[in-house]
Amino acid sequence: MSWITEGELSMLERFCASVLKAGPMPKHVAFIMDGNRRYAQKHNVKKLEGHTQGFAKLAQTLQWCLSLGIREVTVYAFSIENFKRSKEEVDGLMELARQKFIRLLEEQDNLEKHGVCVRVLGDLTLLPLDIQKLIAKVVLATKLYNRCFLNICFAYTSRDEISNAVKEVAWGVEQGLLQPSDVSESLLDKCLYTCKSPHPDILIRTSGEVRLSDFLLWQGHQSLRRAYSPDKSPA
Repeated sequence: MSWITEGELSMLERFCASVLKAGPMPKHVAFIMDGNRRYAQKHNVKKLEGHTQGFAKLAQTLQWCLSLGIREVTVYAFSIENFKRSKEEVDGLMELARQKFIRLLEEQDNLEKHGVCVRVLGDLTLLPLDIQKLIAKVVLATKLYNRCFLNICFAYTSRDEISNAVKEVAWGVEQGLLQPSDVSESLLDKCLYTCKSPHPDILIRTSGEVRLSDFLLWQGHQSLRRAYSPDKSPA
Protein backbone atom coordinates (compact mmCIF):
# COMPACT_ATOMS: atom_id res chain seq x y z
CA MET A 1 0.00 0.00 0.00
CA SER A 2 1.12 3.53 -0.80
CA TRP A 3 2.45 5.77 1.96
CA ILE A 4 0.22 8.59 0.73
CA THR A 5 -3.09 7.36 -0.61
CA GLU A 6 -4.29 9.08 -3.74
CA GLY A 7 -7.88 9.86 -4.62
CA GLU A 8 -10.56 12.30 -3.59
CA LEU A 9 -11.89 12.50 -0.07
CA SER A 10 -15.51 11.51 0.42
CA MET A 11 -18.14 14.24 0.67
CA LEU A 12 -18.32 13.75 4.44
CA GLU A 13 -14.52 13.90 4.73
CA ARG A 14 -14.38 17.10 2.67
CA PHE A 15 -17.08 18.62 4.87
CA CYS A 16 -15.22 17.69 8.05
CA ALA A 17 -11.97 19.05 6.61
CA SER A 18 -13.60 22.37 5.75
CA VAL A 19 -15.02 22.65 9.28
CA LEU A 20 -11.61 21.93 10.82
CA LYS A 21 -9.88 24.42 8.55
CA ALA A 22 -12.20 27.16 9.80
CA GLY A 23 -10.32 27.16 13.10
CA PRO A 24 -6.63 27.28 14.03
CA MET A 25 -4.70 24.33 12.57
CA PRO A 26 -1.72 22.61 14.22
CA LYS A 27 1.56 22.85 12.37
CA HIS A 28 3.02 19.62 13.77
CA VAL A 29 1.15 16.49 14.89
CA ALA A 30 2.85 13.44 16.43
CA PHE A 31 1.40 9.92 16.52
CA ILE A 32 2.23 6.93 18.71
CA MET A 33 1.30 3.98 16.49
CA ASP A 34 -0.13 1.59 19.07
CA GLY A 35 -2.80 -1.08 19.37
CA ASN A 36 -1.77 -3.20 16.38
CA ARG A 37 -1.11 -6.36 18.40
CA ARG A 38 -4.37 -5.98 20.33
CA TYR A 39 -6.16 -5.51 17.01
CA ALA A 40 -4.57 -8.74 15.72
CA GLN A 41 -5.58 -10.64 18.84
CA LYS A 42 -9.14 -9.36 18.74
CA HIS A 43 -9.56 -10.28 15.05
CA ASN A 44 -7.68 -13.58 15.38
CA VAL A 45 -4.98 -12.72 12.84
CA LYS A 46 -1.19 -12.83 13.04
CA LYS A 47 0.61 -9.97 14.79
CA LEU A 48 2.33 -8.95 11.56
CA GLU A 49 -1.08 -8.57 9.89
CA GLY A 50 -2.04 -6.22 12.72
CA HIS A 51 1.07 -4.13 12.02
CA THR A 52 0.28 -4.17 8.29
CA GLN A 53 -3.24 -2.91 8.95
CA GLY A 54 -1.75 -0.26 11.23
CA PHE A 55 0.37 0.99 8.34
CA ALA A 56 -2.75 1.22 6.16
CA LYS A 57 -4.33 3.47 8.79
CA LEU A 58 -1.17 5.57 8.89
CA ALA A 59 -1.40 6.11 5.13
CA GLN A 60 -5.00 7.32 5.52
CA THR A 61 -3.90 9.62 8.34
CA LEU A 62 -1.13 11.12 6.21
CA GLN A 63 -3.68 11.83 3.46
CA TRP A 64 -5.84 13.65 5.99
CA CYS A 65 -2.88 15.68 7.25
CA LEU A 66 -2.01 16.72 3.69
CA SER A 67 -5.63 17.69 3.03
CA LEU A 68 -5.75 19.77 6.21
CA GLY A 69 -2.48 21.53 5.45
CA ILE A 70 -0.65 20.13 8.47
CA ARG A 71 2.97 20.75 7.57
CA GLU A 72 4.72 18.21 9.76
CA VAL A 73 3.89 14.73 11.05
CA THR A 74 6.01 12.58 13.35
CA VAL A 75 5.21 8.88 13.82
CA TYR A 76 6.58 6.50 16.46
CA ALA A 77 7.05 3.46 14.24
CA PHE A 78 9.50 1.28 16.18
CA SER A 79 10.90 1.65 19.68
CA ILE A 80 14.30 0.38 20.77
CA GLU A 81 12.32 -1.53 23.40
CA ASN A 82 10.57 -3.44 20.58
CA PHE A 83 13.81 -5.37 19.99
CA LYS A 84 12.93 -7.27 23.20
CA ARG A 85 9.93 -8.88 21.50
CA SER A 86 10.08 -12.38 20.01
CA LYS A 87 12.55 -12.97 17.18
CA GLU A 88 9.67 -13.88 14.89
CA GLU A 89 7.87 -10.59 15.49
CA VAL A 90 11.04 -8.46 15.26
CA ASP A 91 12.09 -10.19 12.03
CA GLY A 92 8.60 -9.64 10.65
CA LEU A 93 8.70 -5.95 11.54
CA MET A 94 12.12 -5.56 9.92
CA GLU A 95 10.81 -7.19 6.74
CA LEU A 96 7.77 -4.91 6.79
CA ALA A 97 10.14 -1.94 7.20
CA ARG A 98 12.17 -3.10 4.18
CA GLN A 99 9.02 -3.26 2.07
CA LYS A 100 7.80 0.17 3.17
CA PHE A 101 11.13 1.96 2.68
CA ILE A 102 11.46 0.37 -0.76
CA ARG A 103 7.94 1.61 -1.48
CA LEU A 104 8.99 5.11 -0.48
CA LEU A 105 11.78 4.98 -3.05
CA GLU A 106 9.32 3.77 -5.68
CA GLU A 107 6.98 6.64 -4.83
CA GLN A 108 9.51 9.42 -5.19
CA ASP A 109 7.43 11.13 -7.91
CA ASN A 110 4.47 11.22 -5.52
CA LEU A 111 6.64 12.55 -2.70
CA GLU A 112 8.01 15.24 -5.03
CA LYS A 113 4.47 16.14 -6.13
CA HIS A 114 3.47 16.81 -2.52
CA GLY A 115 6.91 18.15 -1.50
CA VAL A 116 7.34 15.59 1.29
CA CYS A 117 10.73 15.52 3.00
CA VAL A 118 11.27 12.23 4.85
CA ARG A 119 13.45 12.08 7.94
CA VAL A 120 14.17 8.93 9.94
CA LEU A 121 15.06 9.57 13.58
CA GLY A 122 16.65 7.13 16.00
CA ASP A 123 19.75 5.02 16.58
CA LEU A 124 19.91 3.62 13.07
CA THR A 125 23.07 1.64 13.85
CA LEU A 126 20.81 -0.86 15.65
CA LEU A 127 19.10 -1.75 12.37
CA PRO A 128 20.19 -4.33 9.76
CA LEU A 129 22.68 -2.82 7.32
CA ASP A 130 20.39 -3.19 4.29
CA ILE A 131 17.65 -1.22 6.05
CA GLN A 132 20.18 1.48 7.00
CA LYS A 133 21.09 1.80 3.33
CA LEU A 134 17.43 2.00 2.26
CA ILE A 135 16.81 4.73 4.84
CA ALA A 136 19.83 6.69 3.61
CA LYS A 137 18.53 6.52 0.03
CA VAL A 138 15.06 7.73 1.07
CA VAL A 139 16.43 10.63 3.14
CA LEU A 140 18.83 11.73 0.40
CA ALA A 141 16.15 11.45 -2.30
CA THR A 142 13.73 13.74 -0.44
CA LYS A 143 16.04 16.11 1.45
CA LEU A 144 15.34 19.09 -0.83
CA TYR A 145 11.55 18.87 -0.56
CA ASN A 146 10.17 21.36 1.93
CA ARG A 147 6.40 21.72 1.62
CA CYS A 148 5.80 19.19 4.38
CA PHE A 149 7.82 16.82 6.55
CA LEU A 150 7.35 13.20 7.59
CA ASN A 151 9.50 12.18 10.56
CA ILE A 152 9.66 8.43 11.15
CA CYS A 153 10.97 7.50 14.60
CA PHE A 154 12.56 4.09 14.10
CA ALA A 155 14.83 2.36 16.62
CA TYR A 156 13.99 5.35 18.81
CA THR A 157 13.35 6.16 22.45
CA SER A 158 13.34 9.59 24.00
CA ARG A 159 15.81 8.50 26.69
CA ASP A 160 18.25 7.42 23.99
CA GLU A 161 17.73 10.70 22.14
CA ILE A 162 18.33 12.81 25.25
CA SER A 163 21.36 10.79 26.38
CA ASN A 164 22.83 11.12 22.88
CA ALA A 165 22.33 14.90 23.04
CA VAL A 166 24.07 15.02 26.43
CA LYS A 167 27.00 13.00 25.03
CA GLU A 168 27.33 15.45 22.12
CA VAL A 169 27.43 18.42 24.49
CA ALA A 170 29.90 16.65 26.79
CA TRP A 171 32.15 15.91 23.81
CA GLY A 172 32.01 19.58 22.80
CA VAL A 173 33.11 20.64 26.30
CA GLU A 174 35.85 17.99 26.37
CA GLN A 175 37.20 19.18 23.01
CA GLY A 176 37.19 22.80 24.12
CA LEU A 177 34.53 23.75 21.58
CA LEU A 178 32.11 24.68 24.38
CA GLN A 179 32.44 26.14 27.84
CA PRO A 180 30.49 24.55 30.70
CA SER A 181 28.60 27.84 30.95
CA ASP A 182 27.39 27.33 27.36
CA VAL A 183 25.32 24.29 28.36
CA SER A 184 21.66 25.21 28.38
CA GLU A 185 18.20 23.92 27.56
CA SER A 186 18.40 25.63 24.20
CA LEU A 187 21.72 23.95 23.38
CA LEU A 188 20.40 20.49 24.28
CA ASP A 189 17.33 21.16 22.15
CA LYS A 190 19.63 21.78 19.18
CA CYS A 191 21.36 18.42 19.75
CA LEU A 192 18.20 16.29 19.63
CA TYR A 193 17.29 14.15 16.62
CA THR A 194 14.33 16.51 16.11
CA CYS A 195 16.44 19.69 16.05
CA LYS A 196 15.08 20.69 12.62
CA SER A 197 11.45 20.47 13.75
CA PRO A 198 9.18 22.60 15.92
CA HIS A 199 7.83 20.85 18.99
CA PRO A 200 4.52 19.04 18.26
CA ASP A 201 1.28 20.91 18.87
CA ILE A 202 -0.70 17.70 19.34
CA LEU A 203 0.41 14.21 20.37
CA ILE A 204 -2.01 11.37 19.59
CA ARG A 205 -1.85 7.76 20.79
CA THR A 206 -4.08 5.41 18.84
CA SER A 207 -4.62 2.63 21.40
CA GLY A 208 -6.53 4.36 24.17
CA GLU A 209 -3.45 4.31 26.42
CA VAL A 210 -2.35 7.67 27.83
CA ARG A 211 1.31 6.92 28.63
CA LEU A 212 3.97 8.38 26.32
CA SER A 213 6.09 5.19 26.14
CA ASP A 214 9.37 7.10 25.90
CA PHE A 215 8.28 9.18 22.90
CA LEU A 216 9.18 12.87 22.50
CA LEU A 217 9.37 13.36 26.27
CA TRP A 218 11.43 16.53 25.84
CA GLN A 219 9.53 17.94 22.88
CA GLY A 220 6.01 16.99 23.99
CA HIS A 221 5.95 18.63 27.40
CA GLN A 222 3.45 21.26 26.22
CA SER A 223 1.67 19.24 23.52
CA LEU A 224 -2.07 18.67 23.65
CA ARG A 225 -2.51 14.91 24.14
CA ARG A 226 -5.26 12.66 22.86
CA ALA A 227 -5.79 8.89 23.07
CA TYR A 228 -8.16 6.81 20.96
CA SER A 229 -9.65 3.42 21.71
CA PRO A 230 -8.16 0.28 20.13
CA ASP A 231 -11.68 -1.02 19.49
CA LYS A 232 -11.99 1.31 16.51
CA SER A 233 -9.01 0.20 14.40
CA PRO A 234 -5.30 -0.57 14.44
CA ALA A 235 -2.82 2.31 14.71
